[in-house]
Amino acid sequence: MKKRDQYLLVFVVIIFALALLIIFPIDKGTLFKKNFQLGLDLKGGSYLLYEADLTKKDPSQTDSQVMSTVVQKIERRVNSYGVTEPIIQIQGNNRILVQLPGVKDISQAIKLIGQVALLEFKEEKFDEQGNVVLDDQGNPEWVIATGVGSDGQVEELTGKYLKPNAALKIDQQTGKPEVAFEWNSEGAILFKQVTTKNLNLPLGIFLDNTLVSAPTVEAVITDQGVINGVTLDEAKTLVIQLNSGSLDVPLKIVQQTDVDGTLGADSLSKSLIAGLVGVACVVFFMVANYRIPGLVATAALCIYMALVLAIFKLIPITLTLPGIAGFVISIGMAVDANVLIFERVKEELRAGFTLDKAVREGFQRAWPSIRDSNVSTFITCIILYWFGGMFGAFMVRGFAVTLFLGVAISMFSAVIITRTLLTFLMHGGLVNRLSIYGVKK
Repeated sequence: MKKRDQYLLVFVVIIFALALLIIFPIDKGTLFKKNFQLGLDLKGGSYLLYEADLTKKDPSQTDSQVMSTVVQKIERRVNSYGVTEPIIQIQGNNRILVQLPGVKDISQAIKLIGQVALLEFKEEKFDEQGNVVLDDQGNPEWVIATGVGSDGQVEELTGKYLKPNAALKIDQQTGKPEVAFEWNSEGAILFKQVTTKNLNLPLGIFLDNTLVSAPTVEAVITDQGVINGVTLDEAKTLVIQLNSGSLDVPLKIVQQTDVDGTLGADSLSKSLIAGLVGVACVVFFMVANYRIPGLVATAALCIYMALVLAIFKLIPITLTLPGIAGFVISIGMAVDANVLIFERVKEELRAGFTLDKAVREGFQRAWPSIRDSNVSTFITCIILYWFGGMFGAFMVRGFAVTLFLGVAISMFSAVIITRTLLTFLMHGGLVNRLSIYGVKK
């Protein structure tokens, strides 16, 4: 056995051992302490697809810049909400996919994510006689409060001047929740002017053009203030929104799904059983038809599966039912490569070649077929992934990703692992009889 083959054998053993340490125990792994990331169809949760109204963006920004900024702010909101392993992706030009595993209150998630959270401070509108102008319902009309900034320009008082440190507090006198906020230096200058101008008058606090509260200004305030008149849940959501910043453009829900995790767990169990039965049938066929090479292929298949699962855990790849289907299909394709190789080896043995040369020729002549078939699968996976992204079909993308990775590793498994193991057995002198390769003399 050549030195190179010996090094390859040691390498295969090491990566197999590392893969097992990454996979087991399943819930965390001995190395890296990571669990498998399950998709919504297995774990349950909320699936939301938003469409951004880019006609209302800042003209100085490009569409891609606005979408990237919106995704970052949604991520901050979701992380503050306490969601573990969320998936937030841009789909196409103006759509955003949000997957929230484990989130059962989809209405709260929608309220948290979808609101622009544009905070505005408005003052009552007065007519020439100094009377408050009322609308058709008899409510006061409001106009945006303004002040002169440090640059001498008139600026509107909005949430863009807030520091990201809003906090939920309880009023000691009323026992009701309120949101405390703090301005930056520019906001403090404007707020001081606004509260001076509206001393002993109500100051309207609007969130996304909806009046939240209208407290009376009892003193001139500079850098701090509170928002009251909200429930406890509303206050918690408002804190997250203010600290994450207002969204640059409005979002509209175009698709929403609430996935039950119980159904997913049952489907996962049945899928795993079906996969194990399929693998057992493949192993039986390989051993019955190819004898010793079949056993070698089975060992290589075990190493292959360990490597794929370890990579799924490390990246991590979000596992969905279609994704698991892609993995099972890749197992079949890994065996398919071995079938091509072993049939070529058998043909070379029947032609009278020595065992060593038959194995070498078998691998070399089978390689073009393996390469071309796998490249065509790669192209199909890329197309599926692209279309899945265009139309927000996350399950299709999961299938494409797992199949692509599985097939890529199967090429390594068939060409390197199988060949290394077979070479080791062959040069060990234990498997030199042609009959145990499925060939009669």
